[in-house]
Amino acid sequence: MTVFAANLSMLFTEAPFIERFGRAARAGFTQVECQFPYEATPQAIQAELQAHGLSLILHNLPAGNWAGGERGIACHPDRVEEFKRGVDQAITYATALGVKKINCLAGIKPASVSDEQARATLVSNLRHAAQKLAAHGIDLLIEPINTFDIPGFFVSTTAQGVAILDEVGASNAYIQYDVYHMQRMEGELAGTINRYLARIGHIQIADNPGRNEPGTGEIHYAFLFAHLKRIGWKGAIGCEYKPAAGTEQGLGWRQQLAS
Repeated sequence: MTVFAANLSMLFTEAPFIERFGRAARAGFTQVECQFPYEATPQAIQAELQAHGLSLILHNLPAGNWAGGERGIACHPDRVEEFKRGVDQAITYATALGVKKINCLAGIKPASVSDEQARATLVSNLRHAAQKLAAHGIDLLIEPINTFDIPGFFVSTTAQGVAILDEVGASNAYIQYDVYHMQRMEGELAGTINRYLARIGHIQIADNPGRNEPGTGEIHYAFLFAHLKRIGWKGAIGCEYKPAAGTEQGLGWRQQLAS
């Protein structure tokens, strides 16, 4: 049976972050993820997880000034110490909450930085993060993101992400494969997932166009979910989409497309 994890940064946003855990449980989720848990304390989040019988399976490293438009700092040569502090903060949350996967956003390459400088910085930062996370039994993920939504994002295809991980050389580092982003950048979803299955540590979903729930766009999710079962995907699938209406009203796709 396919297990879906509610992304609490994207779903149930009708309620404050800390109240979304209960909303997710009442909607039938047993696993949740989020982009950034740092607006609440680990203790407050842990209380919600325990109260509602939930597991938090993933969150991101701190990603700079998100409200100001930053989308990660891992490729910024002048932000290395800030990145390292973020790794430590993420570990504090993950170890307190039982999280076993942490995602790194490479970021938008600064105009003054060459591709070579950005890549070298990213590889070095990923090696540092992977080593620190490994000591706690945590996997590091890196997520390719489409450059239509985020122009200039430094890692934008699966092959590029895998090549960077090859250079990092860490056994606990994987791709976070977001179906929406990769549909926009490269298509060939089933074939790409099959080719890189051993390198993928987590999958997230949304439809295209609009980044709404599965079944609202062009992606053949009934086929894709069946394909993931056929090739032996065992992990949860993160629901990182923007509900077209209210979150609860749009959850029927789980029975329609993934049963």
